[in-house]
Amino acid sequence: MTVLGFHVSHEQLHPAEGLRAARLAQDAGFDAAMCSDHLAPWSERQGESGFSWSWLGAALAATGLPYGTVCAPGQRYHPVIVAQAIATLGAMYPGRLWVALGSGENLNEHVTGDPWPPKAERDARLAECVEVIRALLRGQEVDHAGLVVARQARLWTLPEVVPPLVLPALTVATARRHAVWADGLVTVNKPAAELRQMVEAYREAGGAGEVAVQVHLSWAPTVEEAEAIALDQWRTLTGSPAVAADTATTARFDALGRDVGIEQVRRAVLVDADLGALTGRLAALRDAGADRLYLHHVGREQDAFVEAFGAHVLPALR
Repeated sequence: MTVLGFHVSHEQLHPAEGLRAARLAQDAGFDAAMCSDHLAPWSERQGESGFSWSWLGAALAATGLPYGTVCAPGQRYHPVIVAQAIATLGAMYPGRLWVALGSGENLNEHVTGDPWPPKAERDARLAECVEVIRALLRGQEVDHAGLVVARQARLWTLPEVVPPLVLPALTVATARRHAVWADGLVTVNKPAAELRQMVEAYREAGGAGEVAVQVHLSWAPTVEEAEAIALDQWRTLTGSPAVAADTATTARFDALGRDVGIEQVRRAVLVDADLGALTGRLAALRDAGADRLYLHHVGREQDAFVEAFGAHVLPALR
């Protein structure tokens, strides 16, 4: 059965509100949750930047849901610190955590003052970080010198169940390139044919584990309200994956989104007032190969969405 999860967007929700929403989602029948990991929001209108790792400790304690997050080791986070964070949460909450390791976005990473590397170098750095993190989670002492450096690194608190290290991918090329190390794949909503192509590329390259899709959607009682929410909150995220990765500041994202219209937003967000129609679109993603669907209502108010989807959409999908 497809896992139906709830997404907590730290760019949009105050951490306390995100925790309340996660509890609400659990009570409404969601099976799992995931959260983003951002130092800066995509837009000033989103306006938040809670720290995912401290939030995850609270969320795992406050609910019984399993959680995942997307993290970029190598610049803002040293891979040894990422491994320690994974190990500690994994030791405290066995079997309830997965972590997706990505090559990052300049929006969050430029604060170190280090140059933002080109994509090929970021991919190579990610592969090194995964190697370091996996070795540490096995209890090994690590000395590594390359695009990242670790000296006599060791974790003393280890999880009995090592959390899966998942690949976040927006393109078929990324899914294929990093499939060899991944325990699973997570991507965002796209047309069913494109999702099927990505899943096939990932599997053909040796990718293991489950496929998760974070589904950006906007629902409201009327189409006009749903469109207004999507346009206000998500119009800065309609560019290519390269634009999303390389743009450095929230202000620049807002400038890029200034003239974006609802039709462009609809390419990135499922926008509808009809719960039946949204259920059908989610079912199409499930049927294209998604083992897990994490639903992200892009509005900053979550209660009505959680209530409506818990009552109508989740039962229909099951």
